[in-house]
Amino acid sequence: MSNQANQNPDREYKVYIPSTHQFVPVTKEFYYEYYRPIWRIQKEAQKHGRCMCPRSKLWRCDGCCLDCPYHSSGNVWSLEYEQELMGDKREDPTADVESIVTDKIVLQQLFKRLDEIFPEARRIGELRMEGISERDIADILGMPRSTFRSRLEKVEALLREEYGDII
Repeated sequence: MSNQANQNPDREYKVYIPSTHQFVPVTKEFYYEYYRPIWRIQKEAQKHGRCMCPRSKLWRCDGCCLDCPYHSSGNVWSLEYEQELMGDKREDPTADVESIVTDKIVLQQLFKRLDEIFPEARRIGELRMEGISERDIADILGMPRSTFRSRLEKVEALLREEYGDII
């Protein structure tokens, strides 16, 4: 039996309205236009561990994670996540211009030193942010995993020695 035979041509399409807790009958086109963005948000949130909604409750999702009881912090990689979620950013009330400028200068020095002692570090950071495992990063860089790990440990020890109060 084919998939086409399993589909009912007389299927009634309904959209759930959370505010009224009711289903509203709609056309097939409207149904997919309404739910596709919600499904995309759900899938992305589930991929990053932010949606813990049980399968039996997925039909209630309206794509708004802020007030969802199944929302979790998940593995947030983006610094803009708060802005994506809340629509704005909260300022740090304790931050002053001097400390921000000082932190930026120290961070630039740290990156410069890291580039000097381990030029591959920037590429490794990019690959890690993509979620690639250490084993795969070592393969990409063309070195055994043990060599990769020992280099990372040496660089970390050297940076801790030089920048111990920051790291």
